[in-house]
Amino acid sequence: MNELKLIFMGTAELSCPCLERLAADPAFHLLAAVTQPDKPRGRDLKLLPPPVKVLAQRMSLPVLQPPKARDEHFISQLSATRPDLIVVVAYGHILPQAILDLPRFGCLNVHTSLLPKYRGAAPIQWAIANGDTETGVTIMKMDAGMDTGPILTQKTTPILPQDDAPALHQRLGELGAGLLMETIHKYVAGQISPTPQSTDFTYAPKIKKEDGHIDWNRPAHVILNRLRAFTPWPGAFTSLKAELKPTSLKIWRAEVVEESGQAGTILSANKNGIVVACGANALRILELQREGGRRMGAGDYLTGHSFVAGQVL
Repeated sequence: MNELKLIFMGTAELSCPCLERLAADPAFHLLAAVTQPDKPRGRDLKLLPPPVKVLAQRMSLPVLQPPKARDEHFISQLSATRPDLIVVVAYGHILPQAILDLPRFGCLNVHTSLLPKYRGAAPIQWAIANGDTETGVTIMKMDAGMDTGPILTQKTTPILPQDDAPALHQRLGELGAGLLMETIHKYVAGQISPTPQSTDFTYAPKIKKEDGHIDWNRPAHVILNRLRAFTPWPGAFTSLKAELKPTSLKIWRAEVVEESGQAGTILSANKNGIVVACGANALRILELQREGGRRMGAGDYLTGHSFVAGQVL
């Protein structure tokens, strides 16, 4: 196989393992990395670069940061590079047909679900939140839809009981990078043919802050799944109902216990944890954070804040 000229498009940390593997393969010539513009973050709203830009600059790779993928000047820049292939991993924008048509081998996407399940922005979080025991990565040839293109390859991995979103992100990032490398070589050699997706699909919409609000009427295992899924953002949060101005409490770590009571009621609070009744069973809170405070173990938290049985969240 002759050296392939590639454009890489990605933004999130999830994208970085794929970029590293592509850069290390002598069969590929990376022309540029395309990523989203720097964004203000933190309390001081300082402009910070996305992870892909940081990595690309470390590798002395040209970086393009168009405000939108449909920007005409950007499309002209891409066209001038005459790429053989464009690889897209967690870039964050749907590509217009003008870009999809540029490379002779098309645009390949690494998606962190077993398509057609969980098309959309947050497949990792919703797989955990919904209690799935298995997920994986899909390499597809992109079309103009949202994750609707034909499938080239897939690889599965279990979702472990202790997995939260960051842990699964990391594992799927590495899994996707390995599968991408296998797939590209076979695809350009004509050894893999794209297979259309089935019509039995589901969506994984973008996570909203309110998704983290705990509904204590849900079973304890469902609440725990959502806690794992929405860590670190927006997290799983609640507040004491009796307070005149309720203070948000973010739950970082918890476990299911076989106790019962009125949903949302604190059943016990001691150094071993704060046990809260749910729609079925109960949740023992092991680590939490008061709004404006620091993350603490339940025992340390109770040293400065009193919770008593009977209080309602």
